[in-house]
Amino acid sequence: MKIILVLHNIRSIYNVGAILRTAEGLGVFKVLLSGYTPKVNDASLLPHLREKLNKEIHKTALGTEKLLDIYSCDDIFSELDDFKKQGWQIIGLENNINDERIFSLNDPLLKTKLTDKMVLILGEEVNGIDYSLYDIIDLFVEIPMRGKKESFNVSVAAGIAIYGIMNL
Repeated sequence: MKIILVLHNIRSIYNVGAILRTAEGLGVFKVLLSGYTPKVNDASLLPHLREKLNKEIHKTALGTEKLLDIYSCDDIFSELDDFKKQGWQIIGLENNINDERIFSLNDPLLKTKLTDKMVLILGEEVNGIDYSLYDIIDLFVEIPMRGKKESFNVSVAAGIAIYGIMNL
């Protein structure tokens, strides 16, 4: 099973670093940074700003940013379309949406819906995945909540989802 992780419009540098650390530990194949997600080695920044951003990401990534295959793109729609053409299944990690394509991580049917090549999209911390991406997503996965809150921090959710999917 291969997972490409897409971090789209993640605001927090520390969430990015934490997700990278988790992704490396769980054997994620590649990581794509898109939208306004802080980028590792962002060539669009002046060298001193790029170095400062890299140091901040490193605080929580702890070196995994150098071990992972990480890249960024300017056109997420084109990139996801290319993945689809190459046979990758596009999955959105989302919760509290009314869509027939959503499956709980503990739903026995989920295993039958997944392929061995998946692109898992994580969206913005508060508002989730940008609605403009919904049409290209094949299915959504949600983490069942047992407490009173409706969601986890995106870095925690990433770890739960990746681990859960890999162990179905």
